[in-house]
Amino acid sequence: MKTIESLLILLALGMLFGVTPCLAGDSTLKPLMLATTTSTAETGLLDKIVDVFAKEKGIELKYVAVGTGKALEIAKNCDADVVLVHAPDAEKAFVAAGNGLDRKEVMYNDFVLVGPKADPAKATGKDIRAALTRIHGDKALFISRGDNSGTHMLEKKLLKELKIEPAVSESYLESGQGMSATVLMAAEKGGYTLCDRASWKFFSANQGDKNPLAILVEGDPALLNRYSVMRVNPEKCTKTDPALAQVFLDWWFTPQAKEMINGHTKNGSTLYVYGPAPQ
Repeated sequence: MKTIESLLILLALGMLFGVTPCLAGDSTLKPLMLATTTSTAETGLLDKIVDVFAKEKGIELKYVAVGTGKALEIAKNCDADVVLVHAPDAEKAFVAAGNGLDRKEVMYNDFVLVGPKADPAKATGKDIRAALTRIHGDKALFISRGDNSGTHMLEKKLLKELKIEPAVSESYLESGQGMSATVLMAAEKGGYTLCDRASWKFFSANQGDKNPLAILVEGDPALLNRYSVMRVNPEKCTKTDPALAQVFLDWWFTPQAKEMINGHTKNGSTLYVYGPAPQ
């Protein structure tokens, strides 16, 4: 009897404050699966978002953090309900193919070219294309993600513009791993690599004075890094829950989301900026 009374009180409080309580053993509450990038996981942002949805939305937000290309593939195969990625061209193609809906940009930062402080290829400057030309022309070591991630897609796009077609060799290696592992590989081998700024700040803070790498190119408009959310098309993936997916999308346009994104820092340094990137 007491159990029933407690349950009724819990439900009444939920109605009073406009929230739906997540009841233990409620098998009708479907977890929401997010396919996203390694950078959002490695910088700690996803864990904060997961906590919000568990405590305030009654939703168990699960995620798989991989490169953007893999994340979109997972969503296309109906193994995710929502997506948070950072490769605009690939995202637009995903939507055009009917796989995704309601794509919206929600935050941004930028990419940086990092490399040995001595900079043997003399890549330092403001022009990423000039820097990549010098690195590959001098056959200086470059570490690529090699995983069709958003970072790798940008690298391939820039190299295609420059008509550079590198093959795996002593001067061009593919890590096949996430951003943190790739930057660490560059540090250990004395190579250059592209990195999103949030991941770089985490790596740099953890390395401290022992960091052998430095930012060599930043500020080029070509290095802008845009993150977008979208939901999987329920007409193609019938097992997805469009109502739960919409809750996820709607959250990104709340004051709480803005405060969390802009307030997510490492050693006092902002990692992401909320909202669409400037055009």
